[in-house]
Amino acid sequence: MAKHKTLFLLRFMQNGTDHIDLRVKISSKQILQIGLPISAAIIVPQINFITNNIFLGRLSQQALAVAGITGVYYLIFAVLGLGLNNGLQALISRRAGENRIDEIGNLFSQGIRIAIALSVVGILITWFLAPVILRWSLHDEQIVGMAVRFLRIRIFGLIFLYLYQMRNALLVGTNQSKYLVIGTAAEALSNIALDYCLIYGKLGLPQLGFNGAAYASVIAEFIGLGSIFLVIHFKGIAKQLQLFKNWKYDAQHTKLILVQSSPLILQNAISILSWEFFYILIEHHGTRDLAISNAMRNIFGFFGCFTWAFAATTNTMVSNIIGQGLHDRVHELIMKIIKISFIFSCTVGIIINAFPHIFLSIYGQGEDFIQTAIPVLRVVSTAMILMSFSVIWLNAVTGTGSSKVNLIIEAFTICLYVIYVYLVLEKFNLPITIGWMSEWLYWISMFIPSYLYMKSGRWKKKEI
Repeated sequence: MAKHKTLFLLRFMQNGTDHIDLRVKISSKQILQIGLPISAAIIVPQINFITNNIFLGRLSQQALAVAGITGVYYLIFAVLGLGLNNGLQALISRRAGENRIDEIGNLFSQGIRIAIALSVVGILITWFLAPVILRWSLHDEQIVGMAVRFLRIRIFGLIFLYLYQMRNALLVGTNQSKYLVIGTAAEALSNIALDYCLIYGKLGLPQLGFNGAAYASVIAEFIGLGSIFLVIHFKGIAKQLQLFKNWKYDAQHTKLILVQSSPLILQNAISILSWEFFYILIEHHGTRDLAISNAMRNIFGFFGCFTWAFAATTNTMVSNIIGQGLHDRVHELIMKIIKISFIFSCTVGIIINAFPHIFLSIYGQGEDFIQTAIPVLRVVSTAMILMSFSVIWLNAVTGTGSSKVNLIIEAFTICLYVIYVYLVLEKFNLPITIGWMSEWLYWISMFIPSYLYMKSGRWKKKEI
C-alpha cells in the first residue's frame, strides 16, 4: 500500500488527460524521502573526486597538489551548471506545486538547449583562455603544464555533466529523487575502475598517469548520463511528463529560465572563483599546504553532501508549497529541514574529529602530512556545522524565486571572504589553518542576510 501513497504515482483524470499530482507535504518523512536520495546522488561525484585524489596521491605529492588546482577549476564550470539546475528546478517545482504538469516537459527541453550552449562556452574558455590565466597566477611552471594538459582533456566531460544536472532538476523538481541514485552509482563504479586502469595501466589499458584521471572522469560522466536517461525512458517518466514531445525553441520559456537562473549561475561562479583564488594563494605557500588543502576540499565535499542535499530539498519544497499557496507555512518547513540538516552535520563532525587519522591516511602522504592537516580538519568540520543551517536559508531564498537576492547575498559574502584570505595568506603569510577559518566567515556572512530576507516576508509577492 505504501507505494500507492507516493505522491508522484497518484493519478487522476482531468479534461480527458492523465495527470500526476506532484504536490509535496510538509513533514519530516517527505523531507527525508526527497533529501536522502539527493544526498546519495551528490556523494557519488565526491567519491569520484576522492578516488582520483587517492590514486593520484600515490603517484606523487605534486600530482595530489595539482589535482587541487584542476579540481577547483572544473568545479567552477560545474557550479555554473548547478546554477542553471537550481533555477530550472525551482521553476519545475513551482509548476508541480501548481499541478501544471504540461509545462514541465517544455521547461526541461529549453533547459537542455541552454546547457549545451553553456558547455561549449566552457570548453572554448578552457582551451584558449585558461592556460594564460594559470601561467599568470601560478609560480611553478611544471604545475602549470600538468594542469593545462589535464584540463584540456577533462573539460570535454562538461557537456555530459550539464545534461546530467538537467536530469537532476527534473527528478528533484517532480519529487522523483530516488532515481538519482541509479545514474550516479553507474558513474561512480566506472570512474573507480577506469581510474585504476588508466592511471596505472592495468587490464591491458595504457598507463596515462596523471592524465588518466581526466580520461576516466569524462568516460564515467558519459556512462552516468546514459544510465539515467535509460531509467527515465523505461520508467515512463519521459512519456508522463512529455519530455521529448516538443523540441522547438520557445523564447518565452527560455527567457524565463535565464531570468531565474542567470543570477544563480553568476552567484555560483563568483563563489567558486573565490575558492580558486584561495587555492592560488595556498599554492604560494608550497606543495604540501596545497596538497593538505586539496584533501580538505575532498573531506568537506564528501561529508557536506548531506547538507547540500537538504539545501536542494529546501529549494524544491519551498517552491512547491508556494505554488500550492501555502506561504504561511514556509518558515515551518525551513525549520524542519534545518533540524535534520544540523543533526546530520553534528554527527559527521564528531566522527571526523574522533578519527582524523583514518580520513587523512588514505592519501598515503605520511605522518607529517597528517599531523599538519589535523588542525585544519578541526576548522573544516566546524565550518560544516555552520553550513548546515546557512545554506538552508540561502536555498529557501532560491525557492521563493528571488534569485537576484541570492546574487546580492553571495556578492556581499564573497567580498568579505576575498579580503580575509588575501590578508591572511598573502599579506601576513599566516598558516593555512587560519586561512581555512575563512569558511567560518563565509557561512556566517551568508546566514545573516538570508535569514533576514526570509523573515521580512518580501518574497511573498514574488511570482515566477
